[in-house]
Amino acid sequence: MKIDRTALERALQDGAGASADLFAQLRAPWPQGGVHRDTYGPGEQRAHELVRRHGEAMGLESSVDFAGNLVLTWPGRDRAAPVWITGSHLDSVPEGGNFDGAAGVVAGLAAVAALRQLAFEPAGDITVMAIRGEEASSWYQGDFHSHVGSRAALGLAQEAELLRARRISDGRSMHELMRAAGMQPEQVRPGHAAIDPARCKGFIELHIEQGPVLVNRMRPVGLVSAIRGSARARRARCLGEYAHSGAVPHELRKDALLAACEFCTRMDEAWTDARTAGKDLVFTVGRFFTDASVHSITKVPGEVSFSIDLRSQESSTLHEMCALAQDLAARISQRRSVQIDLGPFNVSEPAVMDAALLDSLRTGSAALSLDALVLPSGAGHDAQDFARAGIPTAMIFVRNDKGSHNPDEAMDMQDFLTATGLLAWQLTQ
Repeated sequence: MKIDRTALERALQDGAGASADLFAQLRAPWPQGGVHRDTYGPGEQRAHELVRRHGEAMGLESSVDFAGNLVLTWPGRDRAAPVWITGSHLDSVPEGGNFDGAAGVVAGLAAVAALRQLAFEPAGDITVMAIRGEEASSWYQGDFHSHVGSRAALGLAQEAELLRARRISDGRSMHELMRAAGMQPEQVRPGHAAIDPARCKGFIELHIEQGPVLVNRMRPVGLVSAIRGSARARRARCLGEYAHSGAVPHELRKDALLAACEFCTRMDEAWTDARTAGKDLVFTVGRFFTDASVHSITKVPGEVSFSIDLRSQESSTLHEMCALAQDLAARISQRRSVQIDLGPFNVSEPAVMDAALLDSLRTGSAALSLDALVLPSGAGHDAQDFARAGIPTAMIFVRNDKGSHNPDEAMDMQDFLTATGLLAWQLTQ
């Protein structure tokens, strides 16, 4: 069945009130400031229960897997046919925005509602998934990886990391909290999955853009080419020698701070060179500090700690920049008589979106008269785990002002409906 553009737009407008009301209900406990949908806590749980009631009221089948992921399914004509999955996460960061993650879940429900209104009959099941624990690193500390819900559902997580993950507020393990909520954390292990990639037609995640590109380019919708990988030096240090600020001349100093500053400046220049050469790269020094218990206005700094966050959709660029950083550290250390120790780089490889799905979304954009911009995602998403599991994966970005991970996220509902229309179109393919 071919979907008429005008009819689809009308159906989405008819459902706009329901979507706005669901967003309002998700935000209701926090009428002022940011939302606190804490991972495997009462905030996230309330959101899942709310969305489950909404989906069941629509007549969708509902279930919850062993890691707590909510699955709402619109049955297709052939229950054995490949399944479309769409959705995102419902947890937030502390003092977060209401649209980060939740927009993808609400969009999935809105797309299904619109297609049902148009009497579309899907060949196979269409599933809307509300995923747990994408923001886990904001609520827990310890040796574990985030994106807990998606990785668990795909058989990519380990039970041991749930025991190591400790909630920052009270030290309780994620494992304990999952069990208390009626989940089965002991089933979280490599190879044990709730989702069979062989049965998936594809996964599409709609998400607000968390940067300013679509706003600056005046485009309501973006198509993600890849989710940038990262290379992070979390505990980099520059060790010099503390000395009296007035008594030690320039040529005899071992100033850790100025050496670290030079290193960061040279990395910034390398970033410019990489961009000029057409490479995709983002470089950030998010932490940079001296020891507050030792430093003084009258001391030459003897130690500086800092972090490095490199991101690119090109694996080769990530590894080139890591090598360049080590070379710069060695050369500056020798010249300034200090020791710059970057420590290990934790590398997460980029997740490239499925080329056929991206082409299909381009076709859909043209059919719906959308001027969609193709761009990389600088932030991580559940979609990267689906892609790494071998499932054809795509992402649709919605224009969003004021950034993300803050209470001021400003997604316009008309932009949301426009992007949801593209999602609905793709689910008919």
